[in-house]
Amino acid sequence: MAPAAKKGPHVTCSAPVNIAVIKYWGKRDEALLLPTNSSLSVTLSQDHLKSTTTVRLVSPSAAATGATVRDRIWLNGKEEQVSAKRLSNVLQEVRRLRRSMEAGDATLPRLADLPLHIASVNNFPTAAGLASSASGFACLTFALSQLFHLPLTPEQVSRMARVGSGSACRSLMGGFVAWDMGTLADGSDSMARQVAPESHWPDMCALVLVASDAKKETGSTEGMQQTVQTSALLASRVDRVVPARMAEMERAVRARDFDAFAETTMRDSNQFHAVCLDTFPPIFYMTDVSRAVVALASAYNAAAHAIDVEEGGERSPRRFRVAYTFDAGPNAVLYALASDVPEILRLVDAHFPPPADAAGAAAAARAEYYGRALHLVDEAPSAAAAARLEKIEAALAQRGGIAARTQPPGSLTRLIYTQVGDGPRLLARGWSADVSLLGQDGLPRVVAGSKRQAAAE
Repeated sequence: MAPAAKKGPHVTCSAPVNIAVIKYWGKRDEALLLPTNSSLSVTLSQDHLKSTTTVRLVSPSAAATGATVRDRIWLNGKEEQVSAKRLSNVLQEVRRLRRSMEAGDATLPRLADLPLHIASVNNFPTAAGLASSASGFACLTFALSQLFHLPLTPEQVSRMARVGSGSACRSLMGGFVAWDMGTLADGSDSMARQVAPESHWPDMCALVLVASDAKKETGSTEGMQQTVQTSALLASRVDRVVPARMAEMERAVRARDFDAFAETTMRDSNQFHAVCLDTFPPIFYMTDVSRAVVALASAYNAAAHAIDVEEGGERSPRRFRVAYTFDAGPNAVLYALASDVPEILRLVDAHFPPPADAAGAAAAARAEYYGRALHLVDEAPSAAAAARLEKIEAALAQRGGIAARTQPPGSLTRLIYTQVGDGPRLLARGWSADVSLLGQDGLPRVVAGSKRQAAAE
């Protein structure tokens, strides 16, 4: 067993998931992780989806014990190789900046070359298309910038995070965030930019429909490489489609125009997966469950609009009540305004029945499946809401096809109801019994799912 590290500077942070509404897919420079196109995402609340990371410098006095002191990292309780290229990229860049500070100020403590212990956990499925690498690398980079006291703006930290995971740069800010692809060969102008803060559109909500927790067959890095090499559609997307959609999406966000936001989001998700299908051999990220979600959302939007027009309740009825988007995985993210979420949840619950245990009276199973959406599902609709839902179901039945069908129970494994959130948070500077993932001995407090409570405290 490796000896414990001597106590050193210690920081714990959290960072959010971001889900792109204008997708990034493909790199023009693999080494610098420079994208073929700009992208735009929504930062989701860390109260429901986040990565948490503790970073700690190992004291130089540890060498006096005869221990082999080196960088170490634990992800979700399992030790991983620090030599992984993208992790090395981030560590090298952070240390380079710290060395530059130390070279210019003899009074600063010499921290740049001290070994690091890093522990990181996600509270959501890893590698299943929910941007786990983005939140993870964003959290790591932000934590390191805090640990080394780097005087950087959020934009500069985002540029540093990009060398670990491209999409990570967008998780360095809250609200609605663009990643400008940049044009310079060294990537110095390829970084994130906040389009609007999380407070700008407070009734924008997200409902994540988890269809699978499994690791995807084709990873994003591999998939992008295949697409760049073989897809004829990608060039058209990069050169013509995405620039126009970026401009339209920024306008829609600033104007809080949900119709424009929804249509652009769904069109871009569709085209992203079309490009994946145009890759040779084709890449399949969506499943039958994913396609059923698309069918239901599309039919629901049409039915709700027709009812609104018929009833004349709105001066200019919205064409869209919900927008779907799928990253590189089968899990759907539905964007909707808060007032429409109860109706959408009831439709999802009717057409995608929960697993048997969550459908029954088992409180723990229901809480695990529905999360904070449980109170909306259990709340009886008003007479008017129930009548409207009946009209919508009748329209779906008349339409027929996938949208009218009820999927097998358990087709979805979990629902996550959340909203737009803030950027990274500094949870603790110094060791904290409440939030630190590393114990005072420098080793993780959770290993392979079990707590090391005695050694940690």
